[in-house]
This record gives sequence, structure tokens and C-alpha cells, in this order.
Amino acid sequence: MNKKWLLAVLTTLVIAVLAACGTSEEKDSTSGSETKGEEKKVLVMGTSADYAPFEYVDTAKSDEIIGFDIDLAKMIGEKLGYEIKVENMDFNSLIPALQANKFDIVLAGMTPTPEREEVVDFSIPYYETEQYLVFKKEKSYKEMADVAGGVVGAQISSIQEELAKEFGEEHGFKVESRNLIPELIQELKTGRFDAAVIENIVSENYLASNDDLAAFPIVVEEPDFKAAVFQKGSDLKAGFDKAIEELIADGTIEELKKKWFVVE
Repeated sequence: MNKKWLLAVLTTLVIAVLAACGTSEEKDSTSGSETKGEEKKVLVMGTSADYAPFEYVDTAKSDEIIGFDIDLAKMIGEKLGYEIKVENMDFNSLIPALQANKFDIVLAGMTPTPEREEVVDFSIPYYETEQYLVFKKEKSYKEMADVAGGVVGAQISSIQEELAKEFGEEHGFKVESRNLIPELIQELKTGRFDAAVIENIVSENYLASNDDLAAFPIVVEEPDFKAAVFQKGSDLKAGFDKAIEELIADGTIEELKKKWFVVE
């Protein structure tokens, strides 16, 4: 066999193998760039997109969930190096789903209560809120006692439901609950409910677009506030607390209020 011919064949094979596989330096470089693209981790966030302007879908524009809480979550994610993936679910199912590891966090206009704090952890507050009694203008209610003998609606598993039941016992009206805020408004407008207990900012959204509705603030002993929700003992809480503090201090959350809320 011709040695020169054999050497030429072997050289060609070596060059072909190196071209196909690349050098070890090239492989390391490629691997590094792929890792770089995967650096930002995804956090799955649960919400209930019936709670405008905190979280909702503007069906006239798209199917995207938008709102104050969505913007806030994305800003916190940006600070902490996370991509936020938002998933929708009925409000009363959010905490069980969080406990079952279907979500990493929940932002859904949720207020800490002793019962909730037994099973999940909450961030520091990012917004303080009040409650309204919403009703048709023709009823001209001035105080909770005026609804005696009537039916008051509230969202299932909400602090508004608890508040409505407390006042119902005191003033003699029945409380019925629904899954979604739009259902409460519909029941009001059809006369099924005499009134509904709904958070002030959410109420203002509906009052602005429904001239036949009115409301007044409900006086409570302790102010309510909203917080992000985590699985018990989650490592995410510390980072979220710090990010919320920074967003409050630099005025970002105030700007979000101006963007999303009808009233302060």
C-alpha cells in the first residue's frame, strides 16, 4: 500500500472529525452561551383575573392578563432576576394550588388573615385598602343597617365575605357568595343582591362605568392591606420583601397607582 496515499487519507479523516465536533474550546464556548440564555429562572404566579384594576383581561384588546399586580410582579421579578409566568385561577383555589406547588407565588389582591397565615407566608404590605358597600343608586343606602332583611353579596373566600357575614349577623341581612367579582355586579344589576361588599379601588372601577351604581365606605377597626403570598417557609419571601421596600421608597408603586387606579 502506498504510504503517502494512506497518510493523505488519515489526514483527511482527522480534519473531518475535528470539523464535525469542534475543538474543546469551541464546545465550552457554545455550552456557556446556552447556559447564559437560561440564567433567568421562571416563577409561576397564580392570580384571579376578575379583579380589575389589580388583575384582569381587557377582552376588547387581547387575552393577556394585565393590571397593577401584574406590573408589580414583573418589576419585582426584574429586580430579582426572574421571569414571571402568570396563570389564572378562581380566587378560592389559589392558596390550595400554592400549597400543592402549582404556583411559586400568588399576587391576587390578597390580604393576610390569621387563618391564611397558618398555611402560607405573606410579604410585607404593598398596598393599603378599604372596603365599600356597593348598591343600586335607587336604594339610597347610607349605612349597613339600611340593608336589614336584604341579601348582600361577596366573593368566596375573601376578606369581604368575612366582613359581610359579621355585619350580616349584626344588622340582619343574608350573605351570598360568588366566585367572581363580575358575578357580584351582575347580581346587583338584576336585583338578586341588594348590595355587595367589594374593595374600594375595584368598586371605583365599576362605579365609573355604571351610572346606576353607588357606594359608601365601610368603617372597620383595622385597615386591610395587600401582600404577595408564598408557600410556608419559602426562600422567595426575603427577596420580595426587599424589592417591595425599594419600589415603595423610590416612588414606583405610587406611579403604578396613578397608572391603574381611578382614584387614590
